[in-house]
Amino acid sequence: MESQYLQLLKIILLTIGISKMCAAQNDLTLSVFTATSKSMTVRWSSHSRASSYKITATPKNSRDLPVFAQFSRNTVMGSVNSLSPNTVYTMRVEAMDNAVHVLSSAETEGTTAPDIPSIIQAYSKQSDSITVEFTPMSGATSYILRAENDLGFFSETTVSSSPGTVLNLSPYTNYTLSVMSANRDVRSQPSISVQARTVLVAPKLHSISPTNDSIVVTWDPVDRAVLYSLTIIMEGSNTRVRLNTTQINITFTQLEPGVTYCIKATAFDSDGIPGDDITIYQITRPSVPEDVQVSLSLTRSLGLVVYWQPVRGADIYYAESILGQNCTSYGDPFCIISPLNCSENHLVTVTAQNQAGPSSPSEPGDLLTYPCPPASVQVGEAGVGNCSVSWAAVPWVDHYVAYVKRDDGAEEQCNTTSTICYYNCHCSYSYITTVFAYNGAGVSPPGPILNYTTVPCCPQNVSISLISTETLVINWSPVRGAELYETVAADESDTVHCSDTVPVCALSDLTCNRVYSVVIQPCSEMSGCNQTCAAHTQETAPCAPELLNLTLVNSSVVHVLWSAPNRQANYTVSAMGSGSPLTCHSSGTSCDITNLACGTTYEVLAFATNSLGQSLPSYSVALETGPCCPDNLTVEQVTQSMTNVSWSSALGAWSYVTSLISPRGQAKCHTMDRHCLMGCITCGTNYSVSMEAISLTGHKSQCTYHGFASSACCPSGVRLYGVANNTMRVYWRGSDNLYGYWVDLYGTSTNYTCKPALGSNSCDIPQVMCGQVYNVVAAPVTHEGLKISYCPRRLYSVSCSGNNVGIVFYRGKRSVE
Repeated sequence: MESQYLQLLKIILLTIGISKMCAAQNDLTLSVFTATSKSMTVRWSSHSRASSYKITATPKNSRDLPVFAQFSRNTVMGSVNSLSPNTVYTMRVEAMDNAVHVLSSAETEGTTAPDIPSIIQAYSKQSDSITVEFTPMSGATSYILRAENDLGFFSETTVSSSPGTVLNLSPYTNYTLSVMSANRDVRSQPSISVQARTVLVAPKLHSISPTNDSIVVTWDPVDRAVLYSLTIIMEGSNTRVRLNTTQINITFTQLEPGVTYCIKATAFDSDGIPGDDITIYQITRPSVPEDVQVSLSLTRSLGLVVYWQPVRGADIYYAESILGQNCTSYGDPFCIISPLNCSENHLVTVTAQNQAGPSSPSEPGDLLTYPCPPASVQVGEAGVGNCSVSWAAVPWVDHYVAYVKRDDGAEEQCNTTSTICYYNCHCSYSYITTVFAYNGAGVSPPGPILNYTTVPCCPQNVSISLISTETLVINWSPVRGAELYETVAADESDTVHCSDTVPVCALSDLTCNRVYSVVIQPCSEMSGCNQTCAAHTQETAPCAPELLNLTLVNSSVVHVLWSAPNRQANYTVSAMGSGSPLTCHSSGTSCDITNLACGTTYEVLAFATNSLGQSLPSYSVALETGPCCPDNLTVEQVTQSMTNVSWSSALGAWSYVTSLISPRGQAKCHTMDRHCLMGCITCGTNYSVSMEAISLTGHKSQCTYHGFASSACCPSGVRLYGVANNTMRVYWRGSDNLYGYWVDLYGTSTNYTCKPALGSNSCDIPQVMCGQVYNVVAAPVTHEGLKISYCPRRLYSVSCSGNNVGIVFYRGKRSVE
């Protein structure tokens, strides 16, 4: 039961909700959409069961009959016409079914618009607006002016009454204009439209006053303008001048200076209709100030006071000097240019100025200031005893006066129009100098005061001494005021300096055989050095020659060659050995030293002499003469083919080469001894004998001696024969010996000798004892008559035959013992 109850309750509640929803959907709403003076349009909500809608408009405050209109079920907006203007209506909508029963209704109020006004006229006086005059309508609280053109422009302007003006339009443009009346809720339909055109825009004027009696006005061309009209009126005057022109500029002349003019301009179109007008104001430039006067101010700082006559229309005055200085005055007829400087010539002009610009400069007033003190003052010596004081030129000066005072009280002055003065000055004095400048305005302050000290005087009693080949000593008397002495010695290519505080100087390391110009310059710290002292000339000693070559002409003569670096000199060459020096002399470049000793080493040097003295010696060159030849040389023949050569000692000789030379050949030996055994000697031959003595350093001397004749040749084929009567015959073969032969038989107990006749080649020896062994020697005899001892011996045995010599047996040959 309880569940059935709850279910029934839900159904009831659902039914109630659906009923309310249907009722809400069928409630009508009504609102006024638009209204005119004769109609009103309303909008309503639809009703689901309505078959038509009835709209009724009932005047609220009028006795006029209601007006209604009927619409189909699908319409939700409709209009009710034939209403009265400016009337409040109660608007009612009723939804009816097919039986014309009212299902639902709704009401609202609306007011119709006032009547449509009519335009009386429309015209333009400004290029951006048109004024519309129209008839007023009863009940209208405002009016709406509508403006349109073919370019898409559209605007609506609300005004309260007639006439009304439409703004923000374009110049010289055609517009379609209409007017609507309105109350608080609605507006009327637009009136019948009219056409109107805005006028030309006013020209944009630009004005200047190029001179104080003219104004030039220019403007940009105005579109569609065919004529321009300009009127000018001077401020404070009723006189006006009007000019028409088709140009875009105009000049007004013969005007007053410093006066403001009112200028009005209008452009006209081709119909002669004037456009906007524009008014500008232009002042002319002021006239030129007159009666300009210039004077010095009496204030602490030096200034230039400029006066002039004031001119009309000037706001400010400028006074300007030709030197670039200026002053400004705002109304007062004077100003002060400061500060001023000395030596200035001021030409001052005054210019008046206002908004239009400056006037032309006035005629100048001038003023000259006193001179500046001379600057860049310099004092110097133009020459010995002639000093000068110079300075930089000062502008606007008539003349200068230079004052000179010497330290001993003497004074001198110079009046000149130039920038230099000359005065007499003496060496070793101090001078005080200052310069003044003068012009028509007065005298300048003094220029810099300079203290100038002249250079010390040139030294006296100068003496120059050559104390060595390349050193000069200079002496001189002390100089007053000199603190330092600068000594300079110069030649063509070299300069030597010497600085000292005493009056003596030694200049060393000079170049030999040069003429030096020696100048002594006394100096002081204040004035510097005296550059005018005369030069003294001194020549240095000759230069040492340089030995170039030593040539031994023979064993006792050497030829010496040297360089001659001097202009004029005599040269002495000395060779110093163990004895007294040997010398030669020449003014040229060579000489010969004679009487050189053999086997001696000499130191050879040279020096030059002239009137100034002697040069340093040259570097010495060692000279070695060839060794001496041995005084005695002996050749002794040892054998037929060997000789023994011996000789005495020789000074300087270290080794010897001895030569025996003949047409048949020669023999040599080289030894350090004083004797030499030489082989390969040809017997019976004349030899020339020579020797080459050689020193330790390789010097050689050729020695020649008397010739040597080798002894006759030992005979060959020596035979011993027995002959009758115990006589033995010795036979040999050999060349004829000029001096003959000598034959010896050396027996065991007895010796025999035989001297054959010249030209013979045999010799008989009688009474020879038999039974012995004999050595047989046949030897040639020398020219001295001596028997040669080196011939070989032949050994024979002599037998006996009874008491007589028997058979001889040859037993061989023996050398000489």
